[in-house]
Amino acid sequence: MIEVSNLTKKYGQNVAVDNISFTVSEGEIVGFLGPNGAGKSTTMNMITGYISSTEGSVKINGFDILEQPEEAKRRIGYLPELPPLYMDMDVVEYLNFVADLNGLKKAEKIKMVAQVMETTQITHMKNRLIKNLSKGYKQRVGLSQALIGNPDVLILDEPTVGLDPKQIIEMRDVIKNLGRKHTIILSSHILSEVSAVCDRVIILAQGKIVASDTPENLSKRLTQTNRLSVRVKGPKEEVVNTLRNIENVEKAYFVTSKETGTVDVVVEGKEGTDIREDVFGTLTQKSYPILSMTSMDLTLEEIFLQVTKDDGGRK
Repeated sequence: MIEVSNLTKKYGQNVAVDNISFTVSEGEIVGFLGPNGAGKSTTMNMITGYISSTEGSVKINGFDILEQPEEAKRRIGYLPELPPLYMDMDVVEYLNFVADLNGLKKAEKIKMVAQVMETTQITHMKNRLIKNLSKGYKQRVGLSQALIGNPDVLILDEPTVGLDPKQIIEMRDVIKNLGRKHTIILSSHILSEVSAVCDRVIILAQGKIVASDTPENLSKRLTQTNRLSVRVKGPKEEVVNTLRNIENVEKAYFVTSKETGTVDVVVEGKEGTDIREDVFGTLTQKSYPILSMTSMDLTLEEIFLQVTKDDGGRK
């Protein structure tokens, strides 16, 4: 559905996007992440045809965004970080205006506007002036305009920015439902949102792709069985000190006691080591029964920091 090939964008000597390639399959929701200045917005602007690339190509359902712009752009709905709203229009008036820009005929326009308002759950706000809406509803109106024309692809740039927790959850549910009918690229700085909504994550740093996988696979690949959560029956201080003295263990720290007479400890080994056998053998030798021991997956926040740690603070 989306095919990005050897995409590069240069501003003089500055390389904003450096020869990246990726594809997004039909019906997939992909999270687009990166530090400030990593090239996320530049890449999204090139995908939508808002700016041209220096090198490489973008194809939407087989249509090149620069060589066949009308066909390609007809298949894209775009929600920028600041939605392009006319504040003195009411909701239905604005969406009718967007439908006119898309060349919809009257009967089709009425049906389409009603449909997108229902999808984004703003029908009850249709006669309200946009300037009087909350931030959350303005975002929904912006999403509604992106849906006019029923595009195959949705490009959503920070769709939950500035929303309160309740509005974020509501927007998350709307996006997940849209993923049943649309291919979606979602840019966000809220990593928990990406983890909850997206099928796959693409992480950029210094204009290059540094990771591309499901959140679960990224976590498993980077964890390497060197961080464990262990529940042990025994006295807290003795258990923690025993674990700290195991070869290749860098850290061991008490977390909680969820059962009487037990301790929950997080144990971290040196990079590239598997400490499970040593932990099991040492605790068994000390007669401290192990009630549970599991490898700990990295959170998406930890993955993000790990794969972008050499970004150098570029802005």
